[in-house]
Amino acid sequence: MPKQKSKKSFSKRVTLTSTGKILRRHQLGGGHLKRHKSGTALNRQKKTATYFKGESRSLRKILGA
Repeated sequence: MPKQKSKKSFSKRVTLTSTGKILRRHQLGGGHLKRHKSGTALNRQKKTATYFKGESRSLRKILGA
């Protein structure tokens, strides 16, 4: 049976750490409607964030790891 291919669009958006955590580059929803959001919410979206454990199990299948 052949190996499962990884989703390249998803693998470009996230990084897999050596401990097994999946980091996304920024929070979702930061591309538009910025004037209604506070400054702290916009600064929070610039930082990297980790996925939850339940999400990371299914996302590893997408990454092929």
